[in-house]
Amino acid sequence: MSACLISDLHLQEQRPKLTKAFKNFLNTHASSSESLFILGDLFEVWIGDDFENDFILDIKSALKKFTSSGKKVYLMHGNRDFLLGKKFCNEIGGYLIDDPTKININNYEVVLMHGDSLCIDDLNYQSFRKVVRDSKWKKDFLQKDISERIEIAKNLRDVSKIENKDKAFEIMDVNIMAVNEIFQKFNNEILIHGHTHRPNIHNEKYGTRYVLGDWEKQYHFLKIDDSIELIKEEI
Repeated sequence: MSACLISDLHLQEQRPKLTKAFKNFLNTHASSSESLFILGDLFEVWIGDDFENDFILDIKSALKKFTSSGKKVYLMHGNRDFLLGKKFCNEIGGYLIDDPTKININNYEVVLMHGDSLCIDDLNYQSFRKVVRDSKWKKDFLQKDISERIEIAKNLRDVSKIENKDKAFEIMDVNIMAVNEIFQKFNNEILIHGHTHRPNIHNEKYGTRYVLGDWEKQYHFLKIDDSIELIKEEI
């Protein structure tokens, strides 16, 4: 099962060039593989599967066209779109996978994560993450009117931008002890994640860690077939 893996696209209505790049990616690089793994933050924000506009319908249509051609799409929650649900996945013909997930891709045993849970030195974020990932918080949020959800999401993004502006570089990166624990927990030598927006290949104590990049100026993806290759191209 050859695959392309991506994360941190942060698709949003205000960036049509990015949407165009994603659709082009589906028709080129992704279509040359059997499956596509989206490891979180496909969208800049997601307030619930019941909200739709022309932008969301366009993304859904592109992904449905991709899966209708026989390709598989697997989605993982990110810190921006953790409210993506089964309705969205069913409509595009995709599958929601856990974070973390261990899977065999073309005879490579890999562990897939979004990556935010590895950033344990960012205590404020981890506290926030615990609150919003709670099932009761999510249920209460999704029961609010769409207009109220939009406002709450906007306020949360504004606060996040202010807080992250003053955080040290190291705090917002993964904690190596947390990384090593994942390698040991899954008894595995390949870990793939995104979130940090710092694409690279790291040789860690217990294995190799591939970090996917964001889609700000280039788009980054990992290609797994006979080998594993981290690739970037201009948007």
